[in-house]
Amino acid sequence: MPVNLKGRNFLTLKDFTPEEIRYMLDLAHELKTKKRLGIFNRTMENKNIVLLFEKTSTRTRCAFEVAANDEGASVTFLSNSQMGKKESLEDTAKVLGRFYDGIEFRGFKQETVELLAKHAGVPVWNGLTDLYHPTQILADFMTIEEHVHKPLNKVKLVYVGDARNNMGNSLMIGSAKMGMTFVAIAPKNLWPDEKLVAEMNEVAKETGASISFSESIDAVEGADAIYTDVWVSMGEEDQFEERIKLLTPYRVTPEMMKKTGNPECIFLHCLPAFHDLETSVGREIYEKFGITEMEVSDEVFRSTASKVFDEAENRMHTIKAVMVATIGK
Repeated sequence: MPVNLKGRNFLTLKDFTPEEIRYMLDLAHELKTKKRLGIFNRTMENKNIVLLFEKTSTRTRCAFEVAANDEGASVTFLSNSQMGKKESLEDTAKVLGRFYDGIEFRGFKQETVELLAKHAGVPVWNGLTDLYHPTQILADFMTIEEHVHKPLNKVKLVYVGDARNNMGNSLMIGSAKMGMTFVAIAPKNLWPDEKLVAEMNEVAKETGASISFSESIDAVEGADAIYTDVWVSMGEEDQFEERIKLLTPYRVTPEMMKKTGNPECIFLHCLPAFHDLETSVGREIYEKFGITEMEVSDEVFRSTASKVFDEAENRMHTIKAVMVATIGK
């Protein structure tokens, strides 16, 4: 059956079938190839989109703006609106829906992006919330397809670190949908919400996926891709000391990569990564706690196994695919 995503919101991958996710990935690969060849179909000519940001951003904002420009759309970046201050979310959504053909939101509460979608009357895209980061997962899976020469349903993806943050949640959801083997390695108190795990295990029964959790890094054995994320998410900056003590044994190191037994295992990270002292935050952490790297060693980050910059580029191609699929001609 043909896939038609016109007018759809993009809030979480839970809302999409494997066939629909496959369609968006295939479209992203196609659009990437066309961009490399200098072919632009301008499928969003005369469209207008607005980017609502509560959280700071590099990749998400740039990906949306470049992708929109490539396809002919105009972009408004809005980080100082009255939303939730002098004007309700509902009223803001109704106003913006009159001006724009699509709305992106990057912020804290998942409820915010859901309310925008409920009232805007135009597609709303989740650029990141505390619970989910669906555009990132499309970029991750696209990168895996480019570097792991297996279909997704034959891939073992291992996530190491804080497995109950938006990346842990979203990678588990995406893996369940696409029939992958997903393993989260983390201290037990940082495993995902049990209700979400149960929901994804039901999905896995239909797709053939496997979802499991471990506190032992030995569970990386056989991994095709190892993925990690920052130990402290935005809004949790007061928890650095606790997380460093808890997660240092889960740092991705050359030794962990070797434990996979797979010399072709790739390393992924949604970025930014604390792998050296070239950031003000990294230097502050070093001064307080005496460590030069956190979730990933500099050696792994800069290794040939690391595909993090391909992954970062693919944010733009997959975001373009989401917009083209939902509001493009």
